[in-house]
Amino acid sequence: MTDLITCVWFDHGQASAAAAFYASTFPDSRVIKVNRAPGDFPGGKKDSELTVEFTVLGRRFIGLNGGPNFTPNEAVSFMVVTDSQQETDRYWDAILGHGGIASACGWCKDRWGFSWQITPRRLLELTTSADPDQAQRAFAAMMTMVKIDIAALDAAVANRR
Repeated sequence: MTDLITCVWFDHGQASAAAAFYASTFPDSRVIKVNRAPGDFPGGKKDSELTVEFTVLGRRFIGLNGGPNFTPNEAVSFMVVTDSQQETDRYWDAILGHGGIASACGWCKDRWGFSWQITPRRLLELTTSADPDQAQRAFAAMMTMVKIDIAALDAAVANRR
């Protein structure tokens, strides 16, 4: 079977720190292996940390210490679907508490610049509801939020005005 592994680009020497953070933050996550460069390469020397193999929520990644040439942007994000406000708060607070930056509508960036969507399952249920009025009220409430607040979503949906 063919594997699909996401490769994420880090500035020199940052992949290990990121992989360790992700492994300590999310369940079913771990650092698998650090690979050293077998020879000199543009921007790096033999035996320097080249790649780090790790998992996040059971998904495989390779962190490439490629240097400052490319930086992450919002065109790609990691969506973590949560089952409770407590779980939402835990992941959100971990990312922001480790040098991350809050954005809007449940989006934030980690200290390495990667975008995360910390998304309660309830938000997805409400915004994709077969009831268009319910979906619209949930969507409008979400648009006012930074971190998603499940109770506020439920209140907005219940308020039919």
